[in-house]
Amino acid sequence: MRGDDTPGGTLEGDAGGRARIDVDDLPDGLVATDADGVILMVNRAAERLTGVTRQAAVGRFVGDVLPMRDQDGRDWWKWLDPQGGLSIRSRQPERPLHLPGRQEMLVAARFVRTPPRGGEVERVVITLRDASARARIERSRADLVSTVAHELRSPLTSVKGFTATLLAKWERFTDAQKRVMLETVNADADRVTRLITELLDVSRIESGRVEIHRQIVDVPARVRRIVAGRVAAGEPEDRFRLEILGELPEMWLDQDKIDQILANLVENAVRHGRGTVTIVVEPVEWGVAVSVRDQGEGVAPELVGRVFRQFWRGNGRRRGGTGLGLFIVKGLIEAHGGTISVQRAPGGGAEFRFTLPTGTPDFA
Repeated sequence: MRGDDTPGGTLEGDAGGRARIDVDDLPDGLVATDADGVILMVNRAAERLTGVTRQAAVGRFVGDVLPMRDQDGRDWWKWLDPQGGLSIRSRQPERPLHLPGRQEMLVAARFVRTPPRGGEVERVVITLRDASARARIERSRADLVSTVAHELRSPLTSVKGFTATLLAKWERFTDAQKRVMLETVNADADRVTRLITELLDVSRIESGRVEIHRQIVDVPARVRRIVAGRVAAGEPEDRFRLEILGELPEMWLDQDKIDQILANLVENAVRHGRGTVTIVVEPVEWGVAVSVRDQGEGVAPELVGRVFRQFWRGNGRRRGGTGLGLFIVKGLIEAHGGTISVQRAPGGGAEFRFTLPTGTPDFA
């Protein structure tokens, strides 16, 4: 790394210059000082995070320009003390700091020594990251733990209660009563299994580990299968309508994940909507579009941006589930290279419309 006439600088690679990178391209803030704390370089991300321009920073003492404090109000630079401590120190781990009037940042430092091991400190390289993203992740994880605990408590309490009762008083119940209790236990076990499956899906989506195993998929046939399952579970057959508009291209998709997408969207329409649930499948320029429409109240405009977030449960009267379904749907569609949106259906209610590219075989 070096400073230059513009106090940004570059990261230099080999002698051929093949890895020359402008530090302004880096997503994190970067500030470099000499051993005495005089600022040598500030990149664009650091300007954005601190609100201090390069022109105002370069050549000045870092403690005057960036008076960062920890949660106890201590001066970070004095505490860092680059020229003090053991000569083998090479870095300071990341910690939360704040500037007066600014949001919290995650700050780490690295000491550049000559020679590298045990030499004098020549420069200090400081990295800055926005802490709000980490705070959002931590809140999301806390919400997830809370939701999981709540969702697991009910079925597990039911399973424990019925099994304990059957074990203690087996002879007192009729076969019909035993069957009802065992059916309830079975249903609650299925509920726990579904929750665990959803949590695994969320984990894969957030970590980018969703695997798509492509094969030729007949999308209308998968819709019919999902609808048949709803009807078998007790929904009236005339509540569902399938429309196929035009000749569909050959689609290479992950069949299991397409079933999961369709099942979640139909479940959402049944749970939160009213009237007929219409599924429209039609060709588009680069694949297929599927629209799932209901005749309920729809999604209020101010809620559209939240629909595909974790734990969204809609604004209808009938709620339930973990609120992870639409988040998972979006993740699975995007893993296929597709997109999804929500809007008002032509006849009122909500319309969830997703498009999928035709795809290619895994071995292509």
